[in-house]
Amino acid sequence: MEGKGILKINVQRGINLAVRDAASSDPYVVITMGSQKLKTRVIKKNCNPVWNDVLALSVTDPNMPINLTVFDKDTFTEDDRMGDAVIDIKPYLQCLQMGLGELPIGTAVKKVQPNEHNCLADESKVIWTGKGKMTQDMILKLCNVEKGKIKIQLDWIDLPGYRGLK
Repeated sequence: MEGKGILKINVQRGINLAVRDAASSDPYVVITMGSQKLKTRVIKKNCNPVWNDVLALSVTDPNMPINLTVFDKDTFTEDDRMGDAVIDIKPYLQCLQMGLGELPIGTAVKKVQPNEHNCLADESKVIWTGKGKMTQDMILKLCNVEKGKIKIQLDWIDLPGYRGLK
């Protein structure tokens, strides 16, 4: 499948996730974009799980929504939904398209504020990491659930033969 690039999503951790079993939950994260579906590991009995699982999506259409859903793994019944969020990569991709020269490593290229169009729980920064690369840390507030947040980090890899997102 031809693509414009690979979006690496480091699903770092869950924060104060909802309880779906007797005293805790066995959470895992599913990320979908079009026909692509990726999953983290299941972390047993933990409402503040640490995954640090890196999932990679092939991005051909930057306007296609990227959905993140948290589930509670159940053995004998269907897994319970523990909330969802949409990952808005447009501000990050806009920064990549700027064609910046070298900046001091750690420079905040853009600050994205939470609003009604994104699922951010807090301000998110696109950070220059050197050699034309940037990352974005996000804390996503889960929707359709009573509580919970997911911390992720985005990284972009240009595919050889493509001139980035231009």
